[in-house]
Amino acid sequence: MTPKKVSRGAVLESLYQHRLLSSTQLHALHWQDENERSTRRVLAALKDEGLLSMVRATDGGGSVHFLTPKGVEAVEQVSNPAPKRKALKRGYATGPLRAHTLAVNEAAIAFMRAARERGDEFESPAWHHEIYHSTGPTKQDVVKADALLTYLQHGLGEEGRSAVLRYRLLELDRATEPTDKLAAKLASYARVFRYTRPNQRKPAWQARYDTFPVVICVVAGKKSAAALQRRVEAVLSLCDSDTELRRTPQVEISLCLLGDLVQRGPFAPIWQRPDSPDRYDWLGNPAGPTEDESAT
Repeated sequence: MTPKKVSRGAVLESLYQHRLLSSTQLHALHWQDENERSTRRVLAALKDEGLLSMVRATDGGGSVHFLTPKGVEAVEQVSNPAPKRKALKRGYATGPLRAHTLAVNEAAIAFMRAARERGDEFESPAWHHEIYHSTGPTKQDVVKADALLTYLQHGLGEEGRSAVLRYRLLELDRATEPTDKLAAKLASYARVFRYTRPNQRKPAWQARYDTFPVVICVVAGKKSAAALQRRVEAVLSLCDSDTELRRTPQVEISLCLLGDLVQRGPFAPIWQRPDSPDRYDWLGNPAGPTEDESAT
C-alpha cells in the first residue's frame, strides 16, 4: 500500500508538536492500518529531504526522530503553530530528557488508542507539552505540568447524543527523584487551584478551563514493576496526609504505572487515588466485581 502524501505533512506536524517520537510511536499515530514499511518509507524520504533527523540511542531504545531546522521551517510555512518550537539539538535525542519525552508521548498514545477503539476524539494535536500554571504573583510562582491532555468523549445518554470534553494534567515520573519531591509537586496543584490574581474575582485557572483538570501521574522508569508500585503507594500516602490537598478536595489526583497504561489502557481499573484504597478507571469509575464476587 502506498502511503498517502498527506501523511508526510502530518508526520512533520507531530514531530513539531511532540519534539521527539520513536518509529513505533509514529507508526501508531499515522499508519496503524498499514505495515511498518509505509512508516520507514516516509521517514526515509523526509530524512533524505533534510526535514528530519534520526538517531539510534545507545541504551538500545531504538531509533527516534526529530525535526531539523529545515523541517521546523517547513511546518511554520504551512501552518501557524503555537507555541513556536526550535529545532532540537542532537544531544537532546540521546540525552536524559529523551526517555522522559518519549514516555510522555507513550502515555498520550495509550489514550489515543483507547479513543480510536471507542469512537472518541484524541489524536496528535490533543496533547501539549509543558503547560505552566500560576501559583502566585511572580514569574517563579508556577507549576509546570508535563502535558495537558484534551479528550473528547462521545456517548449516548437519556437525552440523546452527548459529547464531553475532559482535561487531564499529566505528570510523568521516571522514578529519578526522591518520592517526597514527587508528592510535593502533586500537592502544589492545590496552590494552582486557589491562586487568584490581584483585582480578580475568579481563580486564574478558570481563564483556561471550565472545570479544574484531574491531575494524573504516570510512573515509569527502569525499576521493577514492584518497586514502581511501592513508589506509587508512598506518594499516595504522602498526598493523603498533605495539608494543602486536604484543604483543597477539589484537586483530584490519580496515579498509575506506565506499563499498565500501555498494556491495559486508561479505561482499565489501573488508577489509584490518595483518598481511597480502591482502583478506578481514568474517569473515576470504580473497578467492577471480580468473577468470584459476581458468582456469589
